[in-house]
Amino acid sequence: MTNKIVVAVKGVIVNEGKALIVRRHIEDEIGGGTWECVGGKIEFGEDLETALLREIKEEAGLSVRVERILYAATFNTNPMRQVVILTYLCRSKRKEVILSKEHSDYKWANKNQLRQLLPKEIISDFDKNNVFSLEVLN
Repeated sequence: MTNKIVVAVKGVIVNEGKALIVRRHIEDEIGGGTWECVGGKIEFGEDLETALLREIKEEAGLSVRVERILYAATFNTNPMRQVVILTYLCRSKRKEVILSKEHSDYKWANKNQLRQLLPKEIISDFDKNNVFSLEVLN
């Protein structure tokens, strides 16, 4: 078995002071039932922001404006698979979400709700990279 690196992009999508989080379908083999920001893997040759816009459209049915990169993080899903995640600040003018089959629920969450619902690893990344300090979040 060979080592594998996966590059993914995520969006902290903000609307009226709240960030969009989505719940992975309970039957998902990685992180089933957990809350996360919208995003996914980039395809070979794809521009990072293009991949992010595509993933957000596919998973949440939203068109957003990408503002800037917030942070990069990495973790292993198993000893042979490493994931690199680039997280961006995005803005949405709409709140109507159309979920893909990958997710079972969504919520526009304030800072306190994000701290309650997101996995501890994401909260740690948000703390380390001052995401909770963003002026655009309530």
